[in-house]
Amino acid sequence: MNNNVLVVEDDKNLGKVLTDYLSSKKYIVELAEDGEKGLEFFINKNYDIVILDIMMPKKDGFSLAKDIRKINKDIPIIFLTAKSQKDSIVKAFNIGADDYLTKPFSIEELLLRMDAVLKRSVRVEKKNLEEKFILGSYTFLHNQNLLLSNSNIEYKLTTKENELLKLFCENINSKVERSMALMKIWGDDSYYNARSMDVYIAKLRKYLSEDKKIEIKTIHGFGFKLLILK
Repeated sequence: MNNNVLVVEDDKNLGKVLTDYLSSKKYIVELAEDGEKGLEFFINKNYDIVILDIMMPKKDGFSLAKDIRKINKDIPIIFLTAKSQKDSIVKAFNIGADDYLTKPFSIEELLLRMDAVLKRSVRVEKKNLEEKFILGSYTFLHNQNLLLSNSNIEYKLTTKENELLKLFCENINSKVERSMALMKIWGDDSYYNARSMDVYIAKLRKYLSEDKKIEIKTIHGFGFKLLILK
């Protein structure tokens, strides 16, 4: 089934390029050229994913995202940001962004990120209300901050451990970008926070060491990957 995507972008040339390219990839695309029109479209139609520019007339991307989240707290949102807007990236994740791209960007990369976000969304929808993830011989209960092993060992996770493990679970056998994880969980990709994240990942590796088919692998120059062998 084709996915419905709402693109809200005030740059007419970029909007047309995005619409034409995504349509050629079997997406059903609607383009709104300002935030107010974007909200009107969203209210009147069901979409599977939303692509939002930040700086727009009438209603900016942040305000629009907040309005969208009031209507649908789960729909994937990808922000398009300018390189100079690092603070905007933090704000985007605080609002509930699933991903972001800085301009100028490769349209092929946008497509890959959209596909990845949609796959995560489908996987999360299939989880029960307890957000229960099965990781080899472990059971991870995100809402309870608990990791349970088959040998009846119970690990009470810290908030950062809990959110990191959830992020990995939503991307099993897929790469997770270091900077994206830092921005989403810490709100900043500083050196200090990066070292802090490495400590938490080391703890998660220790917790998961009972099952030799599970590995949190470091992808040098990129980030991490939670591997689960069959």
